[in-house]
Amino acid sequence: MLKGKRWRQGTAALASAMLVTSTWLTGLGAENTAAAEDELVDVGEDGMVSTSHVLASEVGAEVLERNGNAVDAAIAIHFALNVVEPMMSGIGGGGFMMVYDAEEDETSIVNSRERAPAGAEPDMFLDEDGNEIPFQERVTSGDSVGVPGTLDGLMQAHEEWGTADFDSLLDPGIELAADGFDIDSQLAGAIESNQDKLSESAAEDVFLPEGEPLQEGDHLVQEDLADTMEMIQSEGMDVFYNGEVGQAIADTVQDFGGSMTLDDLGNYSAEMDEPVWGSYQGYDIASMPPPSSGGLTLLQMLALLDDFDIGQYDTQDSERYHLLTETMRLAYADRGEYMGDPEFVDVPFNGLLDPDYIEDRRDLIDPEAVNEEVEPGDPWAYEDGEPGDPSGPLEEQDESGETTHFTVTDQWGNMVSYTSTIEQVFGSGIMVPDYGIMLNNELTDFDATPGGANEVQPNKRPLSSMTPTIVFEDGEPYMSAGSPGGTRIINAVFQVVNHVLDHEMSLQEAIDEPRIHSMDYPAIDWEEGIPQEARDQLEEMGHEFAESSGGIGNVQSILVDHEEGTFEGVADDNREGAAIGFTLDSVSMMNLVERLEEEGEFEDEEAPHALDLHLTSINHYENQGDFEKAADHMEGFHDLLDHQQDEGVISEEAFNILQAQADRLIEKLQG
Repeated sequence: MLKGKRWRQGTAALASAMLVTSTWLTGLGAENTAAAEDELVDVGEDGMVSTSHVLASEVGAEVLERNGNAVDAAIAIHFALNVVEPMMSGIGGGGFMMVYDAEEDETSIVNSRERAPAGAEPDMFLDEDGNEIPFQERVTSGDSVGVPGTLDGLMQAHEEWGTADFDSLLDPGIELAADGFDIDSQLAGAIESNQDKLSESAAEDVFLPEGEPLQEGDHLVQEDLADTMEMIQSEGMDVFYNGEVGQAIADTVQDFGGSMTLDDLGNYSAEMDEPVWGSYQGYDIASMPPPSSGGLTLLQMLALLDDFDIGQYDTQDSERYHLLTETMRLAYADRGEYMGDPEFVDVPFNGLLDPDYIEDRRDLIDPEAVNEEVEPGDPWAYEDGEPGDPSGPLEEQDESGETTHFTVTDQWGNMVSYTSTIEQVFGSGIMVPDYGIMLNNELTDFDATPGGANEVQPNKRPLSSMTPTIVFEDGEPYMSAGSPGGTRIINAVFQVVNHVLDHEMSLQEAIDEPRIHSMDYPAIDWEEGIPQEARDQLEEMGHEFAESSGGIGNVQSILVDHEEGTFEGVADDNREGAAIGFTLDSVSMMNLVERLEEEGEFEDEEAPHALDLHLTSINHYENQGDFEKAADHMEGFHDLLDHQQDEGVISEEAFNILQAQADRLIEKLQG
């Protein structure tokens, strides 16, 4: 069970983080407008949520407020995102969750990456003449669908760290799916631009009713998805991996030409793993191991930068952009050559980060000239083991802003950094009829041409770029970060970390600062805001900028201020995201009592009124700075709860929630 130490007081956490109510959205509302500027940044003392959709952020904050921990909140957020961002992630996909357990002082990975079915073959993306099937045909075929891992990963995370009832964590998603919500510009745009894909499956009835795409502001109801989530509640995970839902998934994949069977689903298991670690500027950094390329590539880029004192430059100097670009290209060359699923290929983990190897690669960076012949290095010279077969040059792949990332902290000091995906926007475009599940097209992350570290093989996991990351200062979490964006993910996270650690930017400044992306010479993609003067200077050196700017990632992040005892959360402004902080005090408890009353948790209307009066007195003493008297009155509130329970005027669920809140607030006031 995740517990831990409180950030501010440093005292032991309570073990009472248990119940989360089943009526969730009373206080949230299901109407959504574009994220306002003040929704993108927030500060909290007892928890923080940052996601790419405001409704999902509200769900996560509600879990924290009702005594759930960071993992509980992450689970509820994911089910909510499945509904409100169906084009980005869901139980038809997979992902990588990083969890810092404060009580154990351990950082762990839940790897729910999709696997190829047993019937997958290395040449399945080649035509009968041995030529690659066009990419747009591959990504909508049944062969593109990997065995989904998200649900198993969420279940395993809950078994390891969860405190709330798992079924209750599906309730917000079920309610959003059944009652519906007003779609935002992001979802409307995704539907508009993917009509051809969606029109080929059951998704047409959901997103293209009467043949027309839903528009911003339209109300979207997903009854089949709600029913599927309710089946998971009533029958457990087995219905998905061994039962009715699993059979429907396998049948649908086969209908679209794939080989997946119910046995493939039944044999799936998410993996518990350890992060890859590196250090930079005195900070320790935990990131994602293979089959994600994100962690090793991120850590290699930071190591390459370490001797350049990049903080001496203004963030928009051409000299800085040049160093970043040269660093990216070297690391991405190694990424394409050596990384794959470590169950199938040897990956030179240690060699890629060996200081002597890094020094050899750093010597290839000239601050005043472009390296026009970027080649992979030889990390095996610094690693025990057998080299794998080279995979050849990276294949060109779609760079749309698929995938989602979110991050959560709680009052016990636990932290979650989680990236989840169905690969492209709306994945394969294949929806399981009558079950509302959008299926991934993750297997197109394999190389289409056989041979090499990332070729298709049965039960293998394709190479990923997902990079959920936690930065540690003096052994405690300092910053979390992650992003969607295909191969751009790694560079998005890289630059935000660089902005904070090297340029001492605030978290919002670090995320708002325009980013660049380069994988190989000479191309540079760029976000609006990169100065024309800098672009001109770089092109004179030999770099080539894309004709127009475009988004590079969507970073969600949390920064921990240990001195102030606060969390700052920031959501990137290129989606409809929100950061929501939680501060436990008398006001938050008054709001909670009001919502519990609206949910029918009191038998007597005088009971919530009495609680509210007591909390009003406590608020008075809090405002006066008399925390001793506030704590004494909180003891009286605790006694009042006991009395109401004895009288039978408060539900057991509401009693447990408020009792735990009262205990925690007493501890906080006395700290």
